[in-house]
Amino acid sequence: GKTRAEVADKLSATLSDQKKGIPIITERQTVGQFLDRWLEDCVKPTVRPNTYDSYEVHVRLYLKPDLGRIQLDKLSPQQVEAFLNAQVKAGRSPRMAQYLRSVLRIALNQAMKWNLVVRNAAGLVDPPRYIKPEIEPFSIEQVQAFMDASKGDRLELLFLVMLSMGLRKGEATALRWQDVDMNSGVMRVQRSLQRIEKKYQLVELKTKRSRRTLPMPEKVITALRTHRTRQLEERLLAAERWKDSGFVFTTSVGTPLNPRNVLRSFHRLLEKAGIPRRGVHNLRHTCASLLLEQNVHARTLMDILGHSRISVTMDTYAHVMPPTILDAANLMNSVISGRG
Repeated sequence: GKTRAEVADKLSATLSDQKKGIPIITERQTVGQFLDRWLEDCVKPTVRPNTYDSYEVHVRLYLKPDLGRIQLDKLSPQQVEAFLNAQVKAGRSPRMAQYLRSVLRIALNQAMKWNLVVRNAAGLVDPPRYIKPEIEPFSIEQVQAFMDASKGDRLELLFLVMLSMGLRKGEATALRWQDVDMNSGVMRVQRSLQRIEKKYQLVELKTKRSRRTLPMPEKVITALRTHRTRQLEERLLAAERWKDSGFVFTTSVGTPLNPRNVLRSFHRLLEKAGIPRRGVHNLRHTCASLLLEQNVHARTLMDILGHSRISVTMDTYAHVMPPTILDAANLMNSVISGRG
């Protein structure tokens, strides 16, 4: 302190905190210094590479430039809120601001565990309001148009698997022939293919429920056999240029598929089919929506999609639920009216 009185006040406050069981912060570091340490010691060893890359980019480009010089134990909710508002005013989406708050909140939770702060300044701030965009699955007519447009395309089977079995793009491109049992008619979804630092890597799925064994539709089994024959022909044609990766879906020389090229092919086929442009993840959404419309139970859909909780399934596909809910309401009406 600058004066004896200031020092006395701080000493009195510290002794009071100690009696209340509040940790006494002795290590002085900035928010930026802490975030660097958190990324290296806590995030990198525990999360998937893509998750680490996302955290690191948002810390480096957004959190550190605006909040990095503030003393960690002095960071206030008002400063965090002002930072988030500034991001939105600068043109960042509310979703982006939400993500920045989430990253900072997770980091500050660790700071509390290390007794570096006594409160989580980000956790005391309400997240920016964000309206989740409504999912727009394909109609049955659009599904037929897309399948017609994709006939003969190299990636026809990839898109068929995503559409008929609800796989994520990374899960589908990670499939190896050893994961497919055409005799038993089952497919094992065990990993995801990601491009990390310009290299393709197989990474573990996020949750135990994401690892699943699914029965394959007969059309998928038939298409897999045809695809296997075509891949063997491509292998002979490529000769010494062939890279034996073991993947079901590869380039013409056996290497893993580039996610950007998959998206380009998907958009090209959408244009050919006369369907408005959407993300390739829409195939998974379409699978879920069509199954729900066929009265497949939400719990069964949860297992097919590999969701960790049924609430994720219900929240994501609530737009398909009304007919089912209406049926339940009509059933209850019959019971309470004495007609059940």
